[in-house]
Amino acid sequence: MNQKRVLIIFYSFSSQTRNLLNGLTKGLEEGGVVVQCEQLKPFIPPHFPVGSYWGALEMMLSAFFKRRIAIEPPDSRWYVAWDLVICAGPTWSYHPSGPMLSFLDTYAVEMLKGQYVLPFISCRSYWRLHHWELKRALRDADIKFLKPQVFFHPSPGAWCALGVFLKLAGRIPNVWRSLLQNYCPRYGHSPHQIEEARSLGRSLADKLREGRLHGEQLL
Repeated sequence: MNQKRVLIIFYSFSSQTRNLLNGLTKGLEEGGVVVQCEQLKPFIPPHFPVGSYWGALEMMLSAFFKRRIAIEPPDSRWYVAWDLVICAGPTWSYHPSGPMLSFLDTYAVEMLKGQYVLPFISCRSYWRLHHWELKRALRDADIKFLKPQVFFHPSPGAWCALGVFLKLAGRIPNVWRSLLQNYCPRYGHSPHQIEEARSLGRSLADKLREGRLHGEQLL
């Protein structure tokens, strides 16, 4: 039996998606899958943290209006047939990240045409528009979409939003620290979620090996 091969195309701004993918990759490899993990590379990488409240607000507004962030051309080795391609990244103000939008605009249709694609989304709560835009961008590529895997930040919505904004700004006033510790004790995904991603990887590996994964595509 041929060894199964998975390509993971991702962008991670603050390492939250990368942390989840570390768990996912470990699970896939434990299941005997060969994994090629490739991060999109902006020509001018945005800084994390931004360094100011205004800078954080400006970045969030730019993301809301879907400003693209230009990326380097993908490696030619990506343009081959895979048993599964995983498109992974965070939701930025309801949408895919700026680098992922650039990838979808310029390279995705040619690279992913005819492939099985699994959307993998890290978000606070709002992910459906992100998913819809991913499918819409690839509507001419004969993609077989699998059910999206969505990982929510574990803190409550409003407090999580505040925590994300302050973490993005890189400035947390002392007056907020105790409140954030009570209502948003951590930024990003928990160790338990990373272990969930690892379990997901093992499950995907089993389905790939047994030929069951491709029967789960979305209509």
